[in-house]
Amino acid sequence: MNKKISEKDKKDWQDFLNSTDKLENKDQKNSSTSKRYIEKSIDLHGYTLEEANQKMTSFIEECFLDGVNKINVITGKGLRSKNLNDPYQSNNLSILKHSVPHFIKSNDQLMKKIVSIDFEAVENPSVGNFDIFLRKKR
Repeated sequence: MNKKISEKDKKDWQDFLNSTDKLENKDQKNSSTSKRYIEKSIDLHGYTLEEANQKMTSFIEECFLDGVNKINVITGKGLRSKNLNDPYQSNNLSILKHSVPHFIKSNDQLMKKIVSIDFEAVENPSVGNFDIFLRKKR
């Protein structure tokens, strides 16, 4: 493809090169309007249900006071949970991935600090984490 450049295009290009005008940064406009999160993560691998719930309570309180907007909770998928073989235990609530969000949702004091919990990620069997979005401290 051998396309000739017109004289007008050459002149426009030369004018552009010689110009001292600054170019508008379009990326800067987009990034300033997008919502920014202050985010923290917590990994609950290896915790018992009770330990994980206690840890989450204190972590949510701490993050709320620190102005954190988003908490990423890493629980694992629960595929190696020994509770799966116990017929007397709930398959869902014995696994941190399911029990921690349920515990948080049932705690009115914690829910006053929370905008939403990503239950879609909790229900997704291929995901081992979920997000909690916190309210702003007043």
